[in-house]
Amino acid sequence: MKVKIAVAFLALFAGAAALATTQDTTKTTHKKTRTLTGCLQKGDDANEYKLTTTKGGTWEIKSDTVKLGDHVSHTVTITGVVSNATLHGAKEDTKAEAKEHGMDKDSTEHGHMTVTHLKMVSESCSK
Repeated sequence: MKVKIAVAFLALFAGAAALATTQDTTKTTHKKTRTLTGCLQKGDDANEYKLTTTKGGTWEIKSDTVKLGDHVSHTVTITGVVSNATLHGAKEDTKAEAKEHGMDKDSTEHGHMTVTHLKMVSESCSK
């Protein structure tokens, strides 16, 4: 009886450890909350802005709580919630696969985000 309990406990512990490891290895492109650094510019719509990351990715961003307009043409680090994170991750996986097979040379990330926090890095954007 003690052996069965010990085996059940070990199996439960191993399963929990495997789940924790899986959660930690989630691809960055699949995460709901992201932190990005780049150049902030005004977008096409009244309350929309564009962030071009240091890796060349582009993000259409907005916020109800952060005054993005105060930081146009600044280098900023933002944290926010990715719109449709699951769909975004699948799209980025497809682009990465195409790039691996030589079909898409320009596979920079593009997404939409609602910003919850902003930190100014620099008062200008480096080119």
